[in-house]
Amino acid sequence: MSDNQNDNQQADSQKRECSQVDLDKRNFLIATSAVGALGCAAVAVPFVKSMTPSERAKAAGAPVEVDISKIEPGTMMTAEWRGQPVWIINRTDEMTAELAKHDDQLSDPASKVTSQQPEYCKNESRSLKPNLAVVVGICTHLGCSPSEKLQRGGDMGEGWTGGFFCPCHGSKFDLAGRVFKGSPAPINLVVPPHKYLSENLLLIGVDTEEKA
Repeated sequence: MSDNQNDNQQADSQKRECSQVDLDKRNFLIATSAVGALGCAAVAVPFVKSMTPSERAKAAGAPVEVDISKIEPGTMMTAEWRGQPVWIINRTDEMTAELAKHDDQLSDPASKVTSQQPEYCKNESRSLKPNLAVVVGICTHLGCSPSEKLQRGGDMGEGWTGGFFCPCHGSKFDLAGRVFKGSPAPINLVVPPHKYLSENLLLIGVDTEEKA
């Protein structure tokens, strides 16, 4: 074999080795870039999530629609808004009439503590509709949940005309959520912002444009 042929074969061999090295380096770089990209994505996802409020957090403060069509007169139902129980009471005409008869027994019959209800519910019934009360079911003393005692008398005694009783420390509220004198609770139950979307659909968490 001539010297020229040997030189050519060595040159071809070196080219193949160089090409293989270049290919290996390229594959290595591609693999490294892919891993790096995945790592960046893994870091970015939690970061993006931390910038976006969770669905649960958004839902907790969102307004709540409530179908009130099935609340019989003289009964109530409980909805949940912002993690709190909200009572919707369908008062009978008799219950509504009683609200004006015991003002002298109440700590704040005229709802002068303005933080406890929207301006449009600052009336005798503390409501948009005379028969329908909407109040947060949390005692204003230490945050217990009062028991419903909607009917007259019973274990509350002869003078009881309906309302709520907190078993924790004995606070009493009437059917408008107004606190009776002598109760540990200092102020009336909260009336949340609300409006009626239709005759039977209540929206809790949004103020109405109606006036008291």
